[in-house]
Amino acid sequence: MKASEVLVIDLFAGPGGLGEGISSYVGDNGLKPFQIGVSVEKEPSAHRTLTTRAFFRKIADNPDSCNDYYDYVKGHITRDQLFELHPKESQAAIEETLNGPKALGVDNELIHERIRTLTSSHKGPTVVIGGPPCQAYSLAGRSRNAGNKEYKAEEDHRHFLYKEYLQVLSIAKPDIFVMENVRGILSAKLDGKLMFPEILEDLQQPGKVTKTEGVLGYRIYSLVTEAEDSHNPTYKKPADFLIKSEDYGIPQARHRVILLGVREDLKQVPGTLKAPEKAAVTVKETLDDLPPLRSGFSKQKDNGQDWTHAVSSHAKQLKKIFSRSFKDKVNQLDLEPITKLERKSIEHKDVQNSALQEPLRSWLLDEKLNYVLNHETRGHMKDDLLRYAFCAAYSQLNNGISPKSRDFPSELAPKHANWKTGKHADRFRVQSADKPATTVTSHISKDGHYFVHYDPKQCRSLTVREAARLQTFPDNYFFEGNRTQQYVQVGNAVPPFLAQQIAKVLFEQFEVY
Repeated sequence: MKASEVLVIDLFAGPGGLGEGISSYVGDNGLKPFQIGVSVEKEPSAHRTLTTRAFFRKIADNPDSCNDYYDYVKGHITRDQLFELHPKESQAAIEETLNGPKALGVDNELIHERIRTLTSSHKGPTVVIGGPPCQAYSLAGRSRNAGNKEYKAEEDHRHFLYKEYLQVLSIAKPDIFVMENVRGILSAKLDGKLMFPEILEDLQQPGKVTKTEGVLGYRIYSLVTEAEDSHNPTYKKPADFLIKSEDYGIPQARHRVILLGVREDLKQVPGTLKAPEKAAVTVKETLDDLPPLRSGFSKQKDNGQDWTHAVSSHAKQLKKIFSRSFKDKVNQLDLEPITKLERKSIEHKDVQNSALQEPLRSWLLDEKLNYVLNHETRGHMKDDLLRYAFCAAYSQLNNGISPKSRDFPSELAPKHANWKTGKHADRFRVQSADKPATTVTSHISKDGHYFVHYDPKQCRSLTVREAARLQTFPDNYFFEGNRTQQYVQVGNAVPPFLAQQIAKVLFEQFEVY
C-alpha cells in the first residue's frame, strides 16, 4: 500500500457489503483512498463471494481482465480458470481473505498476526469496520429464544462477539472504526440489564476490557445525529445511533445501528450523513428493468404450460374476489399471465430503459455486463401462487398497502392453526411498487412469503438479484453458493451504497492527499 492510502480491516465481513461500499469511495482527485488489507469471514459461501469480489476490485480498471470476469459469471469459464488467467490478482484476493474461511474467536492467532503485520508496515491511517453477528440481538432471534426453555442468554457466545471486535481494536489501534448491528441491540438485555450502554462503554475503552496497555480511548459518534458536545459526544437516546436507510437513497426501509468511533487523540469531529433532496427510491424504479420471470411449482412437476394455465385460472378467481370489495377499481387489474416466461433470465435488454436516477443508477448498473446475475426464481406451491397474485393485486388497488391475514378471503386462507389469531397477520407481504422495500433479511432464504413481487402477473417471490438490487449491490456483484446461501448473504449484508456514503464521512477526517 501507498503511504497515502487508508488501510481497512474488515471483520465479520459476510459477502462484503460494508467493505465494497467503503473501498469504492472515490475522492475529489479521482482516486480510491480506502484499500482493504484483510477481510475476515467464517461462512464458506459468503467467504467465496468475498474472495471473488476482492479479485474483481483488483482487475476492475482493466477492460480485458473484466471480460474474463464476465466470462466466469456467465458460466463460460470456471473460477479456477479465471484465477489462472490472473495469478497475481487472484493470489492477492485469496491472501486478502485469509486463504479460506476464518472465524474470530477460533482462528485468532492467524487473524491477529495478519493484522499486526499489516498495521506495523502501514504508514497512513487505519480503519476497522464490521458488524458482529446479530442473531442474539435481533428481535426475531430473541423471540425464538424466548420460546426455548433450554436457552440461556449468558451462555450464548454471540452476545459477546463484539469483544472480539475490541481485541482487534486493541491490536490495530485504528484512527476510526465503524461498527454495525441490528436495531435490537438497543433493547437487548442480559440478566435483566440493557447491554447497549455497556457495549458503548467498552468501545470507548477497548484496552481496558482487553487488558492491553497503550491503547487510547475512542469517542463514539452517531452518523445521523449531531452530538451536543462534539468533543465529548453524548446523545439523548440510544435511537440517535439508528440509521434509516431509506432516508439516504436506499430503496429499502432498513434500520440499523451504526457507531463511529474516533480515537481520542484526533481533534477532528466527524460530520453526519447528508440525506438527498429527492424522494425515497421505490421498489418499482429499482427493479422494473430486470427481465420478468415466472415462478416455478414445488411439490409437483414444473412446466411453463401448466404454470400459465394455473395463473390464468387464478386471474378469473381473483377478478371475482376483488369485485366484492374493489368494485369500482377491479377493471384496472391486468392479471392475465405473460406467456412464455422463463424461470431464469440471463439477457438484460432493458438496462438502458432503467427508471433509476443518479447517483444510484451509475452505482448499480453495468452496461458492459449485458447479463443478469443470480436472477432465477424458486418453486412455490400452486395455492401460494394464487395468494401471491392476490397480495400484489390488493396492493395495486389499495394504495400500496400489503394485505393482512384479515384481508384475505376465506377461500385463500392457508391451513394454519394461528392464521386467524393475528400473531402472523403479515405472513404474506408484498413489496409495494411505489414505496421503498421492507427490510431485506436472511429470512428471505426460507419461503419468500415476506418478499412477494409487486407484479401479480409473475406470482412469485423476489429473486436473489432483485433482493441484491434493493440492498444496492452492483449488478456485476456475483453471489457464490447455492440459491439459499445467496439469499442469506444478501439479507445479512450492509447496503454498499450506504457504506459508500459513510466512507465520505470517514474520508473527511483524514488529510491523506
